[in-house]
Amino acid sequence: MTQPMQTVLTIAGFDPSSGAGITADLMVFAAHGLFGTSCITSLTVQSTRGVLSSYPVSPEALRATLDCLVLDLPPAGIKIGMLATAGNVAAVADFLQIFRAKAPHLPVVLDPVLRSSSGRELLDPAGLDLLRTRLLPQVDWVTPNTAELAVLTGLPVETHAGLVTAGLTLQQSIRGGESVIVLAKGGHLNPPDDLLITPGSEPVWLPGEHIASTSTHGTGCAFASSLLSRLVLGDQPHPAALATKAYVAEAIRSAIPRGSGNGPLNHLWPLQPR
Repeated sequence: MTQPMQTVLTIAGFDPSSGAGITADLMVFAAHGLFGTSCITSLTVQSTRGVLSSYPVSPEALRATLDCLVLDLPPAGIKIGMLATAGNVAAVADFLQIFRAKAPHLPVVLDPVLRSSSGRELLDPAGLDLLRTRLLPQVDWVTPNTAELAVLTGLPVETHAGLVTAGLTLQQSIRGGESVIVLAKGGHLNPPDDLLITPGSEPVWLPGEHIASTSTHGTGCAFASSLLSRLVLGDQPHPAALATKAYVAEAIRSAIPRGSGNGPLNHLWPLQPR
């Protein structure tokens, strides 16, 4: 008997070019055989050339959307991306505090989106403080890139050794390192290896490779939503991380260039004829 398609929720910004954010997350979920619901945190004006402006959703609308969705379509997992404002960070933290009391084993993956690849700030300073103090303690996984890891820890992350030090520092700062898993992305290092840090275990390197492509817009979003998908499908941490890296690598490798800037990944490659 075929198992029913599980529901997963993404809380993130809206990218009209469908490279990142909500629209990308929903494609990643579909590629993994999951049904995606979404809560938009901010409307952005952007294309493959970069983010021009953003218009955050009010915390009241965000929280009302979350409360409405979980009553009718309770998720088996939650991915959190761009939040834009301190009010939205607080709204999501309040929501998780209540919802996770009812579903303590539900996986929550946080992609700490702090600025766009084109350099535009996507979370205000007050929001960053709340993300550290109120949101990070309520998630199971956090997937920072080197720049985000440097901001979250105040440490330089320019080498593999720096990634280890900053990753361990972040992991230990969240609930004393008891249960949060850090999957730090080293895409800008040479070689571009990622680092998996699980409580009570030695950090594990996940070897990477440089893929020559301009189709890299939304890589972090695809990484976090693919990771959540693997966890919901039952993978343990190490296999989930490896499967996520393989999915994103092929999404970059098989992408058809679109636009005149950094184009989107091929999020739906598992559903296409090989």
